[in-house]
Amino acid sequence: MKTIAIMQPYFLPYIGYFQLINAVDEFVVYDNIQYTKKGWINRNRYLKNGKDAMFSLPLKKASDYSDVRDRQLADCFDKKKLLNQIRASYQKAPYFDQVFDLFCSIVNYSELNLFNYVFYSIEMLCDHLGLTTKLLISSSLDIDNALKAQEKVIAICNRLGAERYINVVGGKNLYATETFNNAGIELLFMEPKRTEYKQFDNHFMPWLSILDVLMFNSVDSIREQLT
Repeated sequence: MKTIAIMQPYFLPYIGYFQLINAVDEFVVYDNIQYTKKGWINRNRYLKNGKDAMFSLPLKKASDYSDVRDRQLADCFDKKKLLNQIRASYQKAPYFDQVFDLFCSIVNYSELNLFNYVFYSIEMLCDHLGLTTKLLISSSLDIDNALKAQEKVIAICNRLGAERYINVVGGKNLYATETFNNAGIELLFMEPKRTEYKQFDNHFMPWLSILDVLMFNSVDSIREQLT
């Protein structure tokens, strides 16, 4: 039974994003949806002095109605400053050396288009974690892009020949099981699995960027957390 999931692109998202990728055969990343200012597309949280802090990718000004694929990184994006922020916070973490090299490769990517930049980071992280799920870009699929919400999801499932669709549990109110059943698609929801780990000597701060998970855990232990 072919299983898919569909999500927005997020920059260095929390571990639940990768648990979802790991749970499906094909993972579709939306590029032709409207950019949302207060979402997680170009920002996330990391550990700074025992507390959560925000890092973000600055963007060029554009219409509030622009799709993600139409947004560009700002000329003022100071990559060195972002790298120094992360170095200062995690340089004593047990897996800093391996992870910081990966982070540098992601941050220093030369692409200026927001979607391409973020999608590249997802590809790099999946490769680092050994995930083999096929990643697809929504605009590459031959469907009616005027469709919205669950109708668009069902169209993507049909286009890919998927019989099962999984979303994170937070999306429960967005989808109707009966509508999916009528389309011959099983609808399931996944509860992200929280695993505590040692973050220096601090009280555990959950659901930070996957960057934090990588800094304190081996790839093998993270793969166990993904199943």
